[in-house]
Amino acid sequence: MPSCPGWTVSKLVRHIARVHSWVRATMADPSGERAAAGTPPEGWADLLDWWAEQRAGLFEGFAAGPEAPAWMPFRLFPPTTASWARRQAHEAAIHRVDAELALGPRANAVSFDPEFAADGIDELLAWLLPSRPDGWNSGEVAGEVLVHAADAGRVWTVRLEPGAAPEVRAGAAVPAGFEAGATIAGTADSVYRAVWGRPSRAVMSGNAALLEPLRAP
Repeated sequence: MPSCPGWTVSKLVRHIARVHSWVRATMADPSGERAAAGTPPEGWADLLDWWAEQRAGLFEGFAAGPEAPAWMPFRLFPPTTASWARRQAHEAAIHRVDAELALGPRANAVSFDPEFAADGIDELLAWLLPSRPDGWNSGEVAGEVLVHAADAGRVWTVRLEPGAAPEVRAGAAVPAGFEAGATIAGTADSVYRAVWGRPSRAVMSGNAALLEPLRAP
């Protein structure tokens, strides 16, 4: 698969189904002590059935309500089903892009709503990456990054310092006096794909080293 080197569509389905099974376990056991992923079957037909079973179980867990407790491995996320609903929405969306790209570079037909795409950018920049166990910026890079999703009217500014957590701010306009050393700009759909490392029409400019700490896990 061009956007997931070394993967096949079968491996992609195994991955997403296994993640769904793991999330089901985190909702069933909010302590996290028994939150383990299931083992997908080998055969393609059996795998599709198992994926459908995990997906149905995921929605059953979400039906408990957004504030129902769930174990979360990401320190900034509230330990609730609402956090998992958001995380799984973007997990599935980005992997849908991968599945379509497996058919060829011209096969990627999905187009994400600006508000949904902007939420995916926000989740990555302000919530997910700062929760990474290896930290944000272990190198020597320092500077400021501007991320602009024009059609969603959203701007994120990221200030990076060596060995420190980033300072991420979201708003509708660039703060006065902000000087970006690097920029990612375009439609929300394009920027969403770009920050998640998928083919994109977003315009990336400036010091490329500043964009490296923003990469999706």
